[in-house]
Amino acid sequence: MKANVLVDTSIWIEYFNKPDSNAGKSLENLLKKGRVFLTGIILTELLQGAKIEKEFESILESMLALPFLETTINTWIQSGRISFALRKKDITIPTTDLIIASLSLENNCKIFTLDLHFNKIPNVTIFHN
Repeated sequence: MKANVLVDTSIWIEYFNKPDSNAGKSLENLLKKGRVFLTGIILTELLQGAKIEKEFESILESMLALPFLETTINTWIQSGRISFALRKKDITIPTTDLIIASLSLENNCKIFTLDLHFNKIPNVTIFHN
């Protein structure tokens, strides 16, 4: 069985703006196979990018159809541990992406992203299209 995929905001933006791109086609394929998961931080990032109410509602409706990964106290602790370990190596990762990475680890998901800094987070598996 293939791993489920937590799709980062960067891929969703690519998908909405260029659905025929490689990333867009890969995401469409993952959606058809029911392998795409969502979390709160990604939902918030997508919704804040809406330009008008109709777009906001359309994004919200589409995203609410996806399985949702909830953060727990353990997610936040793991994110802090990852950040602490990386900062000792002079590597700083945005908190939003630490949460996404922690959720992917907790739920055995790959991350589909265009952001290269996810490669710096130990044990995270990146989905390659």
